[in-house]
Amino acid sequence: MDMPSETLICSGLVERIGHEDAILNYKTKNVNLQKVEVIRSHKQGLHKIVDVLLDADQGVIANTDEIEVVGHRVVHGGNSFSNTTLITTEVKTKIQEYAALAPLHNPGNLEGILVAEEFFARAKQIAVFDTAFHQTIPEKAKKYAIPNTLYEDHGIQVYGFHGTSHQYVSEKAITHLKLQASKIITIHLGNGCSMAAVVDGRSIDTSLGFTPSNGLIMGTRSGDIDHAIIFHLVNNLNFTLDEVNTMLTKESGMLGLTGRMDLRDIEANAEKGDRNCILALTMNAYRVKKYIGAYVAVMNGLDAIVFTAGIGENSSNIRKLVCEDLNVFGIELDKTRNEMKSNELREINTTSSKVKILVIPTNEELEIAKQAFELVS
Repeated sequence: MDMPSETLICSGLVERIGHEDAILNYKTKNVNLQKVEVIRSHKQGLHKIVDVLLDADQGVIANTDEIEVVGHRVVHGGNSFSNTTLITTEVKTKIQEYAALAPLHNPGNLEGILVAEEFFARAKQIAVFDTAFHQTIPEKAKKYAIPNTLYEDHGIQVYGFHGTSHQYVSEKAITHLKLQASKIITIHLGNGCSMAAVVDGRSIDTSLGFTPSNGLIMGTRSGDIDHAIIFHLVNNLNFTLDEVNTMLTKESGMLGLTGRMDLRDIEANAEKGDRNCILALTMNAYRVKKYIGAYVAVMNGLDAIVFTAGIGENSSNIRKLVCEDLNVFGIELDKTRNEMKSNELREINTTSSKVKILVIPTNEELEIAKQAFELVS
């Protein structure tokens, strides 16, 4: 059953939770609100959202009982969840168990669920897991070359993340290109980054693994690294394991390379000749290229690559750096098309390019809403 309407009534975002200058964004057809204020916790942030939804002048609901379903993005669902799920006590317990594997995400996801249950007491709470789309990855790709018991008894394997985004944009690409059979690489570039090899709409490999830490260079996460470096830092440079974990997840990536996390600042400084910023952008694109090559090999072909998420959709420079010198795969970027600004799906390849290059704005919120509606229907 399709949703009765995909019309956006309102949208919003709370940024920089835990900081003095947190930002509440809220939009409707007639309202465009942005407030900077102190928001200490996810609970306080959701409280602010409920307040603005109920506001007599700016809100879109009269009371919280009007909300029948609340869809939640949950980053790590391990092997426990391959589908969208009605949230129960058992589901919440599992989300808590997986918090150790996604410490930057699952605790906040769970807190959002608990607060939503409090504020929207009548509503069904639905979880859509980032890992679910990647449950189709075959054993040869998801299993690590470590003792079998760690896989069989403890579930240590590739899980993959950003699944809601990869699923949404790959489906959009297949529909747009009218493909009956398809081999697509989806490239999700934001503060967190990942890629997926998608064959006939099914994920067969992805760059993030057991946790959302490896693969591409991210805002504060290192991505792929020789694991022996961790032992060197601990045994020879006197780091503690906690310090190493903090460094690799919160102090590395583009921040570690440049001292900056916002790609717009990094690109601006690169234009001014900052060597660290220039090198970081080159390294970022180089890592993406390596995964494109790998995924072309494992799929034995390629119909399209898709750029999505904040950086993928908005940084023409990153797209250019990634696509240049990939003509061996039939990937040819149209520089003029690449520079065009748009919020719509668009092709940015040359007319002679054998592989389509698409920019598709991700819409994880719509995908979550659709999946939640399908479940309760």
